[in-house]
Amino acid sequence: MSMLEIANLALGIGLGGMIFLFIFRIVLTWYPQVDLTRFPFNVVVLPTEPFLGVTRKVIQPIGGVDITPILWVGILSLAREILLGQQGLMTMALK
Repeated sequence: MSMLEIANLALGIGLGGMIFLFIFRIVLTWYPQVDLTRFPFNVVVLPTEPFLGVTRKVIQPIGGVDITPILWVGILSLAREILLGQQGLMTMALK
């Protein structure tokens, strides 16, 4: 396995995992009574909060709804498609 294939695999797993965590954060916003510092939820909060905290300073909640996790799902999905999609940069480099 070449270094490019390993990087491709790691990037795919990393971006896919972060997209999954941000989708889980979107679901958690539906349940405001959940304690985000407790075990199953802090596994989702710890890797996503650095991204969301910075973005919340720029984009305030609209009507009390935090849209920053949705924004990050879009950004990461776009990055994954550009890098790893069928016509992505990494995919084309592997051919």
